[in-house]
Amino acid sequence: MYPAELVKPMREDLTNVGFEELHTTEAVDNAIAKEGTTLVVVNSVCGCAAANARPGARMSIQNEKRPSHLVTVFAGVDKEATNKAREYMIPFPPSSPCMALFKDGELVHMLERHHIEGRPAELIAENLKDAYNEHCS
Repeated sequence: MYPAELVKPMREDLTNVGFEELHTTEAVDNAIAKEGTTLVVVNSVCGCAAANARPGARMSIQNEKRPSHLVTVFAGVDKEATNKAREYMIPFPPSSPCMALFKDGELVHMLERHHIEGRPAELIAENLKDAYNEHCS
């Protein structure tokens, strides 16, 4: 577990733009079950989360079409919630950071760590925007 003071700014990177933090397995189940589209960001303390994933996620919601719901779990902090979110992402192996778009509870788009690491935030945002344009109203 990481100290709360260490991860606070990393959490706020997403919550300040409208992402809801999920801390329990029940919260994850409820978020995925919601009607419409839900973007789940598995947040992390790693450098690629700071340089690529979180900025890419923030940029991606600056789009005409965007997910109905924005949620996040924090790997290494909210262990049970993160594990529950990852169950919904099967068959993809667990990775942090990662991002998954669900539509009416079904996984429709996935960005794994290897899609994020070493890629500029703008490219990640464009990838997500393409998914929003296809799956979001």
